[in-house]
Amino acid sequence: MISSFVSSTGRATGAARAVGAIAVSLAFLAISGVAQAHGVAESDQEFIEGTSGINLIPYMYLGAKHMVTGYDHLLFLAGVVFFLYRMKDVGIYVTLFAIGHSTTLLVGTIFDIRANAYIVDAIIGLSVAYKAFDNLDGFTTVFGWRPDPKKAVLVFGLFHGFGLATKLQDLTLSQEGLVPNLLAFNVGVELGQFMALAVILIAMNFWRLSPSFQRTALTANAALMSAGFILVGYQLTGYFTQGA
Repeated sequence: MISSFVSSTGRATGAARAVGAIAVSLAFLAISGVAQAHGVAESDQEFIEGTSGINLIPYMYLGAKHMVTGYDHLLFLAGVVFFLYRMKDVGIYVTLFAIGHSTTLLVGTIFDIRANAYIVDAIIGLSVAYKAFDNLDGFTTVFGWRPDPKKAVLVFGLFHGFGLATKLQDLTLSQEGLVPNLLAFNVGVELGQFMALAVILIAMNFWRLSPSFQRTALTANAALMSAGFILVGYQLTGYFTQGA
């Protein structure tokens, strides 16, 4: 993919500066408490806990809102489609992610399957770092092998869905209309994913037309990997200080 130009000193220096700037920014967000990957807004919590019965449209809205504001999802999706040029391939990978995400969101919430939220969110951060490392041909270069990318997207999709399930489990959900509401929420998540993905693909296609794409692709994926590891570190810090 892009390993042929990794040796360029000038480009590597520029990439290092960009990664450093992004890393500092993300670290500041984490320290200030903003970086809550799957947090549910207070107003949304009040709605969820204060209503009962079937509320399909509101739950669809909340699901879509979660996706388009969930930066961890968006970072992972951006990494997944980064080097996918055919819509058929985009559809396959996004479908696998949606299957994984939907399965654990519904099953985890309905059957109250629990896990430590910090650990789940740390794995979600790792998914971002993994995909960036994969885009940089890191597995082939360092280990001489590459994990099956389709299986990896499906597996990480399971963790992304479980991440939200752990947050919903902290709320008092009305059992009246629970299943229809969760299904509507999941439909909203997928609609939000579709909208976010459309924006990402449009931006990516314009970027790919730029003569600087191959040069800046290295910087972008290095920054993406840095962001993923910062998310991992932030969640593990929360685990050892608050959630262990």
